[in-house]
Amino acid sequence: MMAFKSDFLRIMSERGFIHQISDETGLDDLFATETVTAYIGFDPTAKSLHVGSLMQIMMLRWMQQTGHRPIALMGGGTGMIGDPSFKDEARKLQTNETIAENLSGIRQAFENYLSFGERPTDALMIDNAEWLMELQYVPFLRDVGRHFSVNRMLSFDSVKLRLEREQSLSFLEFNYMILQAYDFVELNRRHGCRLQLGGSDQWGNIINGIDLGHRMGTPQLYALTSPLLTTSSGAKMGKTADGAVWLNADMLSPYDFWQFWRNTEDADVERFMKLYTTLPMDEIARLAALKDAEINEAKKVLANEVTALLHGRAVAEEAAETARKTFEEGQSGSALPRIAIPHGELEKGVGILSLFVQAGLAASNGEARRQVKGGGLKLNDRPVTDERATVTADDLGTEGHIKLSVGKKRHALVVPE
Repeated sequence: MMAFKSDFLRIMSERGFIHQISDETGLDDLFATETVTAYIGFDPTAKSLHVGSLMQIMMLRWMQQTGHRPIALMGGGTGMIGDPSFKDEARKLQTNETIAENLSGIRQAFENYLSFGERPTDALMIDNAEWLMELQYVPFLRDVGRHFSVNRMLSFDSVKLRLEREQSLSFLEFNYMILQAYDFVELNRRHGCRLQLGGSDQWGNIINGIDLGHRMGTPQLYALTSPLLTTSSGAKMGKTADGAVWLNADMLSPYDFWQFWRNTEDADVERFMKLYTTLPMDEIARLAALKDAEINEAKKVLANEVTALLHGRAVAEEAAETARKTFEEGQSGSALPRIAIPHGELEKGVGILSLFVQAGLAASNGEARRQVKGGGLKLNDRPVTDERATVTADDLGTEGHIKLSVGKKRHALVVPE
């Protein structure tokens, strides 16, 4: 990879964000001479993005930090179809109401990463429903569809893999790549956007947009993709045994988010610091050089910095202090996840298994029962030995809550309401 002269591409390169660039020299020259506008698309498939989208959000942040303008494109239009890239089957179609609700939730994640406003480098958040929902079918086929070769579209890996597995690819899904390509052209026309960023699985879709722009008379457009990440043990980034690591606090507590990063595998610490924090490279090198037990200090720094970017410094420090009290002193820190139980229910008594399920510490009563038999559940730091036990208001501690624990790392507080 070439030595870049522009700040943005140099940072992308040294921190490990770059997988492919359509024209390294041309894009580097553009960044070195102009204020560049670039975008990434986010489809509203859930009420929150998860950690798997965090690398793309960080790319937009570095765009703005180096004096350029990022666009977070919300897929209110394309979300009605769903990206079929490398999927085994079609996404479940969503209603307009669900899409609107998901878009509202997704927007929350960007507030601490990007600055929005009217200045030349202030970020834009745009919904592609603005233009896609207004398209007329026959004029769109004539003006845009004629530029696409079905032969070429069938050659893309994302399509070939689906067909080779003899899994249906609907005409609806086949149109997704056309609409995404059109998004690039429309953003160039409306906002002077010259670059699309995305994960490496989006390379074919982005190149489609560049080619469509060339045929429809835009200036030269560019593509930059990031690698698709897995952890050192091969797990998909953003997925755990307990489910997705959501970015919104109402779907995953800041404490649990902090713990996810604190539990990073040793071999991933340096890479994750480069990608998910803004720590200087020399500080990252110093922390990455720590060995054995000292690497845990680097993991705490990683957890603090990533959590501070998303939830704010004060919340990150509270999570770190809660972890210290919980693991080093055996206390219950204030940032532990909480569930509220009506006081009347506590007076009557709540089944111990049901309580762990309500707290999100067990997926079912059966799982909680297995944990009891294995000695994995604790109530107020005491092992649970009777699966038929009930929890009552008498179990409230002096701090006014009941502490539930699974193993050494997962905890929640029950508070009466």
